[in-house]
Amino acid sequence: MPNVTIEVKKVWTESRQQQIIDAVHGAMISALKIPVRDKLIRYIEHAPNQFQTPPGTTDNFVLVEITMFTGRSLAAKRHLYREIVERFGELEIEPVDIRIVLHEVPLENWGIRGGIPASEVELGFEVNT
Repeated sequence: MPNVTIEVKKVWTESRQQQIIDAVHGAMISALKIPVRDKLIRYIEHAPNQFQTPPGTTDNFVLVEITMFTGRSLAAKRHLYREIVERFGELEIEPVDIRIVLHEVPLENWGIRGGIPASEVELGFEVNT
């Protein structure tokens, strides 16, 4: 049930945009064990002059912010980071151009399925991985 925002400073083709989205989604399926149908990903392009990035990065810079339920182990998070970097590598995005930030929110702070706290809903997957 993660919410993802992918921000880039380069105009990619629609095909490449979808590959970037699919790379992050696939990494979350693998590392966080979310259901395949669980996909809420926003892709945002910025003009290069409107997205300042760290020294040593290129116009291929990608910022991935994932808001997810609290409870994943450090091992699961490491797995997620590795998966995203490997999958982006297949798209010729270098590790130096990848920043991943996780925001963890307690289940009771998510209103889902008609405004029910996620802590009171059978999610269909394990959060404590």
